Order: sequence, then C-alpha cells, then structure tokens
Amino acid sequence: MIDDLIVKIDSCDECEKCVDVCPTYIVSEEDLFSPLRRLKSAKQIFEDEKVSERIVESIYNCPECARCDEVCPKEIKISEIVAIARMELVKRGFAPLEGHKKIINGIMEKGNSVNGNPDERLNWLPEPFEERNSDTLLYLGCLPSYLVKNAARSSYLLLKAAGVDFRILENEGCCGVYLYDAGMIDQAHEVFAENTQRFKNLGIKRIITPCAGCYRCFKRYYPALIEDADFEVLHIVEVLHELLKKGKLRFKTNEGGKALTYHDPCRLGRKEGLYDEPRELLAASAHTIDELDENRAMGMCCGAGAGIRSIYRNLSMEIASILLDAASETLVTSCPFCAFNMSYASRKKEKDVDVRYLTEVLHEMCDLS
Repeated sequence: MIDDLIVKIDSCDECEKCVDVCPTYIVSEEDLFSPLRRLKSAKQIFEDEKVSERIVESIYNCPECARCDEVCPKEIKISEIVAIARMELVKRGFAPLEGHKKIINGIMEKGNSVNGNPDERLNWLPEPFEERNSDTLLYLGCLPSYLVKNAARSSYLLLKAAGVDFRILENEGCCGVYLYDAGMIDQAHEVFAENTQRFKNLGIKRIITPCAGCYRCFKRYYPALIEDADFEVLHIVEVLHELLKKGKLRFKTNEGGKALTYHDPCRLGRKEGLYDEPRELLAASAHTIDELDENRAMGMCCGAGAGIRSIYRNLSMEIASILLDAASETLVTSCPFCAFNMSYASRKKEKDVDVRYLTEVLHEMCDLS
C-alpha cells in the first residue's frame, strides 16, 4: 500500500491549487503547512527518511478537511495520505504527541475525550434515565454529552416528538475517533472491538448520532478495522429529514423563523455529501439561509477536526475566525465539534456570532401539538 501511495504522491505536478484552499496555509502562510509540502513530508515518512519535529507538526496540524482533495486535478486524496502518515509516525515512535496523551488517557480511563466526569454524562437529559430495549441506539458522543449539551437534549427531544423508538446508554463510552485520527490504530481497534461487541450484546442494529466525528467513525472506520461492525449508521440530520418527508416531524411555519448562516461540516458535507438535508430542515422550520461564499463542497473548515484543536488551539481558533467573519449574527452547523470550536472562537475573538447546533434550532420551532 505504501508503494502505491508514493506513486500517487509522485504524480503531483505541483500546480499549487491545493495550497490556495488549505485552511492552515491560509492562516499560517507557511509552506510547510500546505498540502503540497505535506505530500513531500509524507513521502519522507513512508520512505523511512529522517523526520524533523517540524515535519511531524505539519502532519498533525492538518485538519484533514479534504478541501485540497476537492480541487486536486490529479485526484490525489491528500487528506487520506496525511492520515496514513500519522499511523506511520506512531509506528516509528514520533507520536502520539504530548498533547495527544492527555486525551488518550481520558478515553481509556474515563470513557470520553473531553475529561468529563462519567457520573455527570447524562446531566443534559430532560427527564430521569429509563433503561429501554430497542435495536436503535441514540449515541450522543463526548461533545454533546459534556460540552454541547443542547445538541444532545434537542436531538433526544426531537426523536421523541416524532415517535422514534430508540434507547440511550447510561454508560456510553467513547467511539474512539480521536485515537484513529491520532494514528493510534492498535488502541482504536481495541475500543472499536469493545464497543462493537457491547452493541451486539445489546441487540443494537442501528446507530443514530448527532456527532459528525462519531458518525464517520462508526460508518467508515469501524468496518475498516472490525469485520462484524455491520450496524446501520445514520446522522441525526438524515433521520430528521426522513421523518419530515413522512410527515412525522412538523414545524411551526408562521412564527419565529429568521435568517441564519448554515455551515457545512467537513465530515458531513465534503466527506459524506449531506448538503440538502440540513437546508431543507431549516427551510421547513421557517428559517431562511444566508449562504456563506464558500459552501457545500468548498465549505470552509472550522479548524477543529482530526484532533488539531487539542494540540494547536490558536491555529484552530484562527481558522474558525475566518468562518465567523463571513457569517451573519447566527451561524448553524450540524457538527457539535464545529459548534464548540466556533463558539469558543467567537467568545475569545469577540466576534459576537451566535453559533448553534442544528437540532437546537429545529427543536425551538418544532410543533409538539
């Protein structure tokens, strides 16, 4: 596989189209942090050449947003090459980085990636926890459970309002996407295997999640590492859109709607093609959308993805600021990590943009009669 990747890297003709769209290059203006240079750094890693700390940094400060993939005329999947380069760095002992280790320890010891107290995980729940049997699991994820609680609460309430049969887990644990993104494949496999067996023991056949990271992890990474991880995986947006089409989800259409800016998360938009569904949900709930100049396939990255916020927070915040400067007073996204990072940047940079998760906005307009 590595030989094939090197052939792909060598096919690059250095047109630099990728450079112009790279969030880390736009912010840093450092060639080393451009997709073009990352390809060269990856080749050095794959060929077992000497690797400097700066090269390691260039591989790990990439948000793997795939904007570069979108414009590459040679169709080189640069973000995927970066992901594999991280795995090689781990194998060679250059990673995990110190910033990774705290998060990884939290996943292994506390079952979440945000250092949350497991006893407080369900504090968002609007009613006492009830153990239910269902083959559909609403898997909230670390960010909604601990830091973006309105995403968890509103997702739960919308599914209940639409009459969906589902269960939640009192002790959910972590999906393990951070481990995978850090290149820690052995540890990721361990968590993936444990979760897969637990879900199968519970009779889970379908997973619904509001978290874009969990969604991509369960849908793409689990089957890549675990042979029998054959669950149906749906993002909450897909489920709510289907309920809307079937008339099981209704909204107030004559009051409260306003103009919003919608942000396409990298892992839902560019990587999974979920563009129309969130917009149609917002339109059905009487909102109008002020589109960002860069949207859909070329939507701007929020700066938090693939673990860079935990290691390069200032860089992450500067990327988020680009989005905030382009948004109206209210910015809506379908990724809780995007919501968290952009909210943080809005406060720190005094941008005065209200960043909200999609289901929170939809629940306010839901017709519960």
